[in-house]
Amino acid sequence: MPAMGLIASLIVGAIVGWLASLVMKTNAQMGAILNIVVGIVGAWLGGVLAGMLGFAATSSLASLIVSIAGACVLIGLLKAVGVLK
Repeated sequence: MPAMGLIASLIVGAIVGWLASLVMKTNAQMGAILNIVVGIVGAWLGGVLAGMLGFAATSSLASLIVSIAGACVLIGLLKAVGVLK
């Protein structure tokens, strides 16, 4: 069953990355692979930042919101260093 977890992570990462790219208006610049990477890394970053702020996402909806917020932060960082326009 480990393969199912990987597939689920890739799918959720793609959705989170895509939603964050829509929010940050970088959708036209990002392909599927970058959406997946931004979604997965952004979800981790969002979890770390939420933990530092003392916020624990206990529901699926809260986890999704934290993941999208983390992905938006990551896209903002990528824009600041010039990787994305």
